[in-house]
Amino acid sequence: MRVLIAEDDPLIAAGLEERLRSLGHEPTGSAVDGRQAVELARTDTPDLYLFDIEMPKLDGLQAAAQLAEEGLRRPVVVVTGIDDPKLIERSITTGVSAYLTKPVDSRELQAALELAAARHAEFQALEAEVERAQQALEDRKLVERAKGLLMSALDLSEQDAFRRLQLTARERNLRLADVAARIVEQQRLLEPKRDPS
Repeated sequence: MRVLIAEDDPLIAAGLEERLRSLGHEPTGSAVDGRQAVELARTDTPDLYLFDIEMPKLDGLQAAAQLAEEGLRRPVVVVTGIDDPKLIERSITTGVSAYLTKPVDSRELQAALELAAARHAEFQALEAEVERAQQALEDRKLVERAKGLLMSALDLSEQDAFRRLQLTARERNLRLADVAARIVEQQRLLEPKRDPS
């Protein structure tokens, strides 16, 4: 994995880089504060963020939140020298996948990286599932609207209007929702002509 480190203590940063390499990962850079971490993530997108929480200018949790808002969400492992339940709570609400306290040993680090990557993959799968469900709902609404338009314009039963949509979709090799969208777009053609007098 390509890992971006943000740690304001140069000795700890160097130690984390060395540990990452020994575990077979590639450190992509080392930021000294949260702002620099955001800049580095924008220019060379890593697979995972390894951020110290307490840093000047922008802390690790703020940096992770900003990156997520910018569409650069990645698994986040935070490291801190402070054992504070409030920080753990804040980490959870920020979407942090793993939390380590200093000093960090290699086994803990590897476990945290794997856990963070797995949690992130699960989250992405859930997001995709929600997106598919929302799209299916929108498609269903569109089909219902098109069906209603056909029923009223052509004096069809609900069943006949739906069959007509299905048949058109099959004949044109389109999705049912695509046929429905075209009907809705062209609904003025289906409206009965009014007598101009």
